[in-house]
Amino acid sequence: MSKYDFIAIEKKWQKAWDDKQVFHCAPSSDKRKHYVLEMLPYPSGQIHMGHVRNYSIGDLIARYKIKLGYNVLHPMGWDAFGLPAENAAIEKNVHPKEWTYSNIANMKSEMQRLGLSYDWTKEIATCDPNYYKQQQKIFLEFLKHDLIYRKESVVNWDPVDQTVLSNEQVEDGKGWRSGAHVVRKKLTQWFLKITDFAEDLLEELKSMDGWPEHVRAMQEKWIGKSFGAKVKFKVQDSNDVIEIFTTTPETLFGASFCALSFEHPIALKLAERNQEIKDFIEQCNTSSVAEESIETAEKLGIDTGLRVVNPLNKNQLVPVYIANFVLMNYGTGAIFGCPAHDVRDYEFAQKYNLPITQVVFSNQDANLPLKVEPNYIVKNSEFLSGLTAIEAKKAVIAHLEKNKDGEKFTQYRLRDWGVSRQRYWGCPIPIIHCDHCGVVPVLQKDLPVVLPDDVEISGKGNPLDHHPTWKHVACPKCGKPAIRETDTLDTFVDSSWYFLRYCSPQDENIFNKAAVDYWQPVDNYIGGIEHAVLHLLYSRFFTKALKKLGYVKFGEPFKSLLTQGMVTHMSYKDIEGKWIPVSDIYQEGQKCFSKETGKEVYPYRIEKMSKSKKNVVPPVPIMNEIGEDTARMFVLSDSPPEKNLEWNDSGIEGCSKFLNRLYNFISDFIDAKHAADVGISANTQKQKDFLKKIHSTIKNTTENLELTHFNKAIACIREFTNVMYAYEIQDQQDAKLMIEAIEVVLQLLNPIVPHITEELWNMLGHSEMLVYASWPEYNSKFIEDTVRRITVQINGKFKLVHEFPLHVSESEIKDIIMNLEIIKRSVADRFVKNIIFVQGKLINIVVV
Repeated sequence: MSKYDFIAIEKKWQKAWDDKQVFHCAPSSDKRKHYVLEMLPYPSGQIHMGHVRNYSIGDLIARYKIKLGYNVLHPMGWDAFGLPAENAAIEKNVHPKEWTYSNIANMKSEMQRLGLSYDWTKEIATCDPNYYKQQQKIFLEFLKHDLIYRKESVVNWDPVDQTVLSNEQVEDGKGWRSGAHVVRKKLTQWFLKITDFAEDLLEELKSMDGWPEHVRAMQEKWIGKSFGAKVKFKVQDSNDVIEIFTTTPETLFGASFCALSFEHPIALKLAERNQEIKDFIEQCNTSSVAEESIETAEKLGIDTGLRVVNPLNKNQLVPVYIANFVLMNYGTGAIFGCPAHDVRDYEFAQKYNLPITQVVFSNQDANLPLKVEPNYIVKNSEFLSGLTAIEAKKAVIAHLEKNKDGEKFTQYRLRDWGVSRQRYWGCPIPIIHCDHCGVVPVLQKDLPVVLPDDVEISGKGNPLDHHPTWKHVACPKCGKPAIRETDTLDTFVDSSWYFLRYCSPQDENIFNKAAVDYWQPVDNYIGGIEHAVLHLLYSRFFTKALKKLGYVKFGEPFKSLLTQGMVTHMSYKDIEGKWIPVSDIYQEGQKCFSKETGKEVYPYRIEKMSKSKKNVVPPVPIMNEIGEDTARMFVLSDSPPEKNLEWNDSGIEGCSKFLNRLYNFISDFIDAKHAADVGISANTQKQKDFLKKIHSTIKNTTENLELTHFNKAIACIREFTNVMYAYEIQDQQDAKLMIEAIEVVLQLLNPIVPHITEELWNMLGHSEMLVYASWPEYNSKFIEDTVRRITVQINGKFKLVHEFPLHVSESEIKDIIMNLEIIKRSVADRFVKNIIFVQGKLINIVVV
């Protein structure tokens, strides 16, 4: 029976760490720093298994670095603003602040049960006025230095939640929370000038070796640098010119139409006198502005009646359409269509019976539309025919520039970041609108602009806009009545600089410069792949903007990025297709049944844990049953951290058995009171092999941790414990070696399962806690082989393995082998035709 009382042990050591303030940190001139950070969570009320995995990874790294002697900053906070709190206010009739802080308290309590090495004195919440006061200062600094501006723009508008949605919050053309069909709406919005840093954001990706290649590729694609040309298409019988940006000017001879965005000035001008065009534009206005929705929607257009001249073929008149798939915020809001070489153009041309002329050809037969590759050959294109596509691009641009019909141009897909949101639970924008003075920044002495508590949240419109008093204020310049800005900031702003605030969370300035200079940048950043683009891009932008303004010295916030995989679980359905909770499942043989109904249920598929699929395993009941250390060990050991982790009972049971066996084995060893008062050495071959295994385990575990191969590191330790369990103690030296082995195992396991190892370390008689103990170092002399083992064959058949000192030569090895009695007997009177020697491995004696 196990002696391992995990509940008592885990409480005991969490209290001891807390009492001693073990993980409290401050800048130190005597120590190297290391900053470990997991992405801060949204306080939804309960932690889930994804959190457990994320935080266990960060905790392992932090504890490991502490043992290596680093001064480690490992903070935690809350991404606490956002629409869910307002939804909860409506559904539960509770104030967003009350709901949020209640959730924070509960989640913090659950997280503390995991024994995480957080310095809770660094805790922040983005909804705390002390935090968003500094954010408002940053906003005003950006405004002062022309990094923020205000303009009218078309946005995704949720007519139910009555707020702007980012493209990522639009799913299949519907609002991510309300489910309402999103429409286009023109609003005056605040924008951050992220495009000013587009080239820097792109260029520095090349040197970010600590980031996964696929994440860098995703960022590169989002920034979307494109080389091409701006081309002028002159409107027939008019002085108007339609300017078009294209990445494939080499296909201009294949142009069969031009298309305008329905927001293009020419389109809007035509709508003033053409009802059909006006109706088409209104139809387009009911669609989403999200690019995903536009890509998948049917390609629709209307012929404007305008014709433009192809600048490479003055005899060709090209029809001009207004099309629903052309974006005003990319390029110039107009395109030329070459249907043979673009999927959208091809669909559009087929729908409206427009010509399809192939002008680029591959070496093999290919169906249209054919994507242009640099080495393809251009044909049917007059002076370009016979050139490769890349050669033709250069020739076209030179021709256009010579004839003043266009110019070489670089375009970015990245757009300035609209940060205005029409909701209450967010950081107030520190701006006042005065009829006499215009847009006026709030004075520094009046910060923070605090959210009012007395609001009515109905889900219809912005509560701040409807508040009877809050928005009414005197203008700081002229003193006349004015109105506060009632939009709040996108919550992505809150999480774009929080890693800087952790360095000095109580400072009256935005942050303490000396603390930031010491701790930054973040050495290990850990979080989900779903944040691989926007959150990381915005954080990089904020860092570069703050560097430009002299607040920080570094240009990239995160040196190393680990994107952990999701935690998955089998989901189940009954015969009617209804989801069945995993907690309601029991198994008999190969079949599964519902505990509630007794009826058979059917495994559906292994997928991300979600409430909707009812395949969520809540951490707290699991930790009550198996302990925090077991849960931590499973999420760290069952798969590589960047891969998905399938939650399964057999894996959990295996980790639980391992820890119980380890506890019992060491307890029994301590109870046996083995004498161990002699110096450590290895006299017998058994002892030498054991000592070698101890030090090779240290080496292999350390190397795997450095590479974030946590599952492999744990496998190394588990393999060694099996060797340790099998080792027979026959004398004092054996006992001493066993103590060495046990202490090494506890040191190596400590960052993974800190509670049980701390307890066992204490039971061994150590007065200082294991958390303070240095990481063990291997001694290479114990690992190096002093002999080499060579397999001996006769005519390719195994005969024996013989050991030789490392310094023995090939000729000496052959002589020794041939003089062995077993070899003499086997060869007998036969003729030795050849002796094949494979260096350091094998000798094959060929006899006839």
